[in-house]
Amino acid sequence: MQPALQFVSFVVGVSLFILVLFAMLRGPWRRYPFVFLYVLGDFVTTLLEVRPAIKYDTISAAEKKSYLILYYWDERVMQVLLFLLVISMIYQASAHLKSRLVLVGGAIVGVLLYAGITFFIYYKPNIQMGLWMTPWRRNLNFSAAILDMGLWALLIGARKKDYRLLMISGALGIQFTAGAIGQAFSYLARSSVHWTGYLIALANLACLYIFWQAFRTPDEAVEPAVEEERRLK
Repeated sequence: MQPALQFVSFVVGVSLFILVLFAMLRGPWRRYPFVFLYVLGDFVTTLLEVRPAIKYDTISAAEKKSYLILYYWDERVMQVLLFLLVISMIYQASAHLKSRLVLVGGAIVGVLLYAGITFFIYYKPNIQMGLWMTPWRRNLNFSAAILDMGLWALLIGARKKDYRLLMISGALGIQFTAGAIGQAFSYLARSSVHWTGYLIALANLACLYIFWQAFRTPDEAVEPAVEEERRLK
């Protein structure tokens, strides 16, 4: 990505992070702690990467190596937070199911097995980290998108719709899908890295914007069924 566009992306992204965090601090973070933790983690890792990412073409080889190590460790942390977020949302959305614990336990086991198996398939200590991390992250994003589709089906099928959770799930679906597509193209053709970078950055900004819209809206506007139940009580 061109430095000017990357700078604009960082400015817009940081602004959206702040808006989402402030909106959640007004109360929603208590009900969605894993969403708050994910957004906060993404915000911190983004700040850590701003300077070396924008100046990547002008920094020394040692600084580039340090930045890439930081970047891929940040990606690992964010993958963990993303899966914790999706699992927590599945748990929340399946409250009406008798098989809730079985469903969530199966999702956790499936995620751990898939992540572990694909890691051992692609991990090669004697090559550059990005060459095995890219396909591994592609597969993790694909599996996260499948989990998110299951979450979406749970939310749509529920008698009482949680519209805020639907918005969050939809936003994550956009991010997971763009991430999987972008990393797949990057792995197949290194020349497409810049274009896939635009796609992933745009999807991440769209996800943050939807998060902001979800949490800046009063509870009674996005969760009418929940509010009606409270009034009846």
